[in-house]
Amino acid sequence: MGWWPWTKPVKSVARAAARVVRFVRAKFDSAQTTPDNMKHWAQADFLSANAAARREVRWTLRNRARYEVANNSYARGIVLTLANDVIGTGPRLQMLLGDGENAGGTNVNGVVEREFAAWAKEIDLPGKLRTMRMARAQDGEAFGLLVTNERLASPIKLDIKLIEADQVTTPLMAWPTPTFIDGITLDDNGNPVTFHVLDRHPGDFLDTYPLKGRDVAAEYVLHWLRNDRPGQSRGLPDIMPALPLFAQLRRFTLAVLGAAESAASVAVFMKTTAPPGGEAAEVPLNATMEFEHNMAVFGPEGWEPTQIKAEHPSTTYEMFKREILNEIARCLNMPYNIAACNSSGYNYASGRLDHQTYYKSIRVEQSHLEAVILDHIFDAWMQEAVRVLDELAGLTDWPHQWFWDGHEHVDPQKEASAQAQRLASNTTTLASEYARQGKDWETELRQRAKEVALMKELGLTVQQAQPAAPASQPADETDESDKEDNRAAA
Repeated sequence: MGWWPWTKPVKSVARAAARVVRFVRAKFDSAQTTPDNMKHWAQADFLSANAAARREVRWTLRNRARYEVANNSYARGIVLTLANDVIGTGPRLQMLLGDGENAGGTNVNGVVEREFAAWAKEIDLPGKLRTMRMARAQDGEAFGLLVTNERLASPIKLDIKLIEADQVTTPLMAWPTPTFIDGITLDDNGNPVTFHVLDRHPGDFLDTYPLKGRDVAAEYVLHWLRNDRPGQSRGLPDIMPALPLFAQLRRFTLAVLGAAESAASVAVFMKTTAPPGGEAAEVPLNATMEFEHNMAVFGPEGWEPTQIKAEHPSTTYEMFKREILNEIARCLNMPYNIAACNSSGYNYASGRLDHQTYYKSIRVEQSHLEAVILDHIFDAWMQEAVRVLDELAGLTDWPHQWFWDGHEHVDPQKEASAQAQRLASNTTTLASEYARQGKDWETELRQRAKEVALMKELGLTVQQAQPAAPASQPADETDESDKEDNRAAA
């Protein structure tokens, strides 16, 4: 029985392909290991997020980050600036309960906002949030416990006790499991169930071993970290990539200082002018000579003085410091002029462009803080407030939002003009524009209405009630600013 006619070409082609088959292997340059890159990638591993951030690694990174922040002026300034910019004077609460009135006609929105603001001020909530942001930058994570403080004057006795990341751990060495990561017990979905908190800091010299601790339910624990990898349960310092750079900056600074000191220590170096085999006055090795002011000094016969100049590495110091600070601040999305507190090399356009990326990063962090920390705190506060405040009795839902400090504009006049154009073209709202400044639009409009009513009562016009305008900008500065803007626009 022969092959069907239409199968013969197929079979012949298949046999021909089998004889000439070749294996094609796609290659990526970054996946190749060569003698040139072998050392560079030697530390690359296949560990999971929790295995890579095991306890010993986090201890080492925390200790080094704390050391740099404590001893490096730039590290301390960068961390402080970041905390001040993210938290500012603290978040402000706005309730969203519709008309905001209960059956008795009480303004529930106003009661909650007023009582929460008073409570936050008493426990110094903004200060504790700034401390948590600094801890996250240098420790990798920040912890707080929701506790009861009977000494508070507020009717709500809720308080926040901050603890360091070193206290959330298991004293006995335990290998991580899918449901246990160094002091944190997780459920099958990866949600924290309990935190093992030590009674004292492991580094406290007053503590005695063995260390004692207790399990705290997750609902009473505030845990703030940045999850860089899926499944990550413990945090690593935000400034971790910059730690070697901080060390290099200090080493280079000391090298420049040492070179300057060495040059200044030896004012004049004597060298002989006698030819090889010639005669010159005998001078003891390492002999020194003191020079007095306004005196002519004659050296030994056959010896010529040469003054030493400090030329290296001081000539490259400023350039090196600028570049390394720019690299250090990049891991925090912070521009150079904010990290160095120096805007001498910026104009208006370049400064604002760099700030846009930084302030967007700040807004992202504030949003994350609201979801992870602030909403958790407010929920615990409201659960107690509805029990002790008669005006809130029976309240079961508390929709709300948070306001933060606005960022000052480089050119307020241009920003005001742009704001007026957005409002005139209906591309924005008063609520959005006030939110940019960290203000509640309802509160501001009510205050403005009171001011206008008082001006009418006193017989004042709006122009008469306005504060005196500041001195006008000199013409030459205005012209130069306009020139820079024109050049940037071009």
